Amino acid sequence: MNPEKQPLRIAVVGACASGKSSLVSALRLAGYEARHVAQEHSYVANMWERISPPDVLIYLDVDHSGIRSRRPRLDFKQKDLEEQNRRLAHAREHCSLYLNTNLLNPAEVQAQALAFLSEM
Repeated sequence: MNPEKQPLRIAVVGACASGKSSLVSALRLAGYEARHVAQEHSYVANMWERISPPDVLIYLDVDHSGIRSRRPRLDFKQKDLEEQNRRLAHAREHCSLYLNTNLLNPAEVQAQALAFLSEM
């Protein structure tokens, strides 16, 4: 008897306004067990793997101008992004998929992530 194949456990990390929530929602709709890890707010460098180790770690990157264009009312400074990037460094080094979302819309981010996952 073949056991049922379990869905991949996917963790999504990235700075504020990088597209994490949109991607997690799309992955869940596609049948994946996806979650946003608030690694950008944690002082524990590898929190993303401690709480519930994922099968796949997706890192969404964004620059300060991308954040400002997506969230113009957010009082988010370059130094805030630098601190979040410092907190995300371990995840970036260990991610399965890295996507720079500056020039991608949510549908393009989702398409690239789903294409990557379908190859696994």
